[in-house]
Amino acid sequence: TLSSSSAASDVYKRQSHDMSLKWVDVLEIAIQLADSKPDVDPRYVNFVQLHRWVVELPEFSDDPQRGGEKVLEAIQAAWIEEAQ
Repeated sequence: TLSSSSAASDVYKRQSHDMSLKWVDVLEIAIQLADSKPDVDPRYVNFVQLHRWVVELPEFSDDPQRGGEKVLEAIQAAWIEEAQ
């Protein structure tokens, strides 16, 4: 098992050195979308458009095919929270 300091260290390393975003980084993706698209109401974004915007994020580096409906739903929900 990882100790909490080791886990915190891994998070720090990832954030400071490897800013590549993966589909699992739902909250960070939502934050970046909220920052880059301040005039967009995420409640009205369809999944095709959302998927395109995610894979177009400069730091995104994951397989576009892995962005299914469930992860897009999670990103949209997190973006809605961020926008409020």
